[in-house]
Amino acid sequence: MLPSTKLYHIGFGRDDLGEIAPTLALLSGDPDRARLIAQQYLREARALSENRGLNSYVGRLPSGAWVLSATSGMGAPSLSIVVNELVQLGIRTIIRVGTTGSIQARVVPGEVVISSAALCRQGAANDIAPVEYPAAADPFLTVALAQAARELDVPHHVGITASVDTFYEGQERYDSANPHLLRWLHGITEEYRRLNILNYEMECGTLFKMGGVYGFAAGCVCGVIAQRTQSEQIAMDAKGVAVERAIRVALRAAEKYLASQPMA
Repeated sequence: MLPSTKLYHIGFGRDDLGEIAPTLALLSGDPDRARLIAQQYLREARALSENRGLNSYVGRLPSGAWVLSATSGMGAPSLSIVVNELVQLGIRTIIRVGTTGSIQARVVPGEVVISSAALCRQGAANDIAPVEYPAAADPFLTVALAQAARELDVPHHVGITASVDTFYEGQERYDSANPHLLRWLHGITEEYRRLNILNYEMECGTLFKMGGVYGFAAGCVCGVIAQRTQSEQIAMDAKGVAVERAIRVALRAAEKYLASQPMA
């Protein structure tokens, strides 16, 4: 039985979702991105909660299907809480819509990365499953994301993501309050580059492990807003395009994926 009372962190319950509850959520780290998706891309959108900055909205895709646009917060610990509570309310498909830094010269700001799997270096994930447990996206959802990108003519890359806990030290940034990184982090970006890892981000590894353990379909598409072969800084001039592309790909993929599922 789905909880009818409001869940503690996300601030809403099953009774708030309406007669036909969504089974798919678009999950953004940034509450403003969750709001943007709801207000500019969904129909009949309404706010469910803005509890703890974890803004959540419900609305319809152009196909008419109801979906959530929710906020995970920054990093895997916050995401793990939100995902657990969304699954309690019947969510069975989650697409992370994020931003990312490329570590490959061929992956440039403004493009998108669709993560097929993650090198998962996250403490939260270790509470979900052992280190050896694969952090893999749902293959059918990943194909839907790649097909959506092709149909929309969005420049994209599909591959492995390094999903780490920290933005500065864990992504080998020296231009910060702590330029003295631990020895094992020196050269980690080049090592990952040689392993054909495409990018850094901070949530999808834990999301993928949760999908495997909990039994829901997890996918991830991120707009590229930094090119780490050139600079540690965010390419702000490309951010708007990158985010808009990631959102459009996620929405098209959501429609394709839901259409492919058997009727309940």
